[in-house]
Amino acid sequence: MKLTLLSAGIFASLVSLVSATALTYKIGANEKACFFAAPEKKGAKIAFYFAVQSGGSFDINYEVTGPGGKVILDGEKERQGDFVFTANEIGEYKFCFDNDMSTYSDKFVDFEIAVEDEVRAQLPSKQGSTPEQTSALEESIYKISGQLSTIARNQKYFRTRENRNFSTVRSTESRIVNFSLIQCLMMVCMGALQVFVVRFFFQGARKGYV
Repeated sequence: MKLTLLSAGIFASLVSLVSATALTYKIGANEKACFFAAPEKKGAKIAFYFAVQSGGSFDINYEVTGPGGKVILDGEKERQGDFVFTANEIGEYKFCFDNDMSTYSDKFVDFEIAVEDEVRAQLPSKQGSTPEQTSALEESIYKISGQLSTIARNQKYFRTRENRNFSTVRSTESRIVNFSLIQCLMMVCMGALQVFVVRFFFQGARKGYV
């Protein structure tokens, strides 16, 4: 029972040290969208992840700037990215996506911004438990937390692959349907043209006999 309460306390401390924002946003053609994160302490770790789920060639321009306007990260026509950097200044960090390379294609972008404090919570010692037991339990929980983060990122990767493959299949299906309709229309036009040509020849032959 004591170990359970201690584990719950460690998990509660972990939650208080991490703030994250995960969103799916639709970026229109020639649109630029920016999002902000403000760490409260210097030295905090900021994790930034994004992946283009659908639209165009599955690429987007991105830029991350610090409080002073200094560019920290940037890239053009990237499909996805996963970065971690240290916030050396306190203030607002701006995360921007730019879809100016598309003239008509909207794009859906999954992204996550997480601000993590590296300082580990110091839990008070419980009666009946030794420091070695508490330390071992903390290490196990931090290890589980890291493994859960890895699983979550793998799930995001497979979700991105699934969405992109589904978008490709839907685009291919639409092209096949359009091609079939065009082919049917061409067959009808060719049939009408053949009937017109045959009638023209027969009308010409009748005039010759007359």
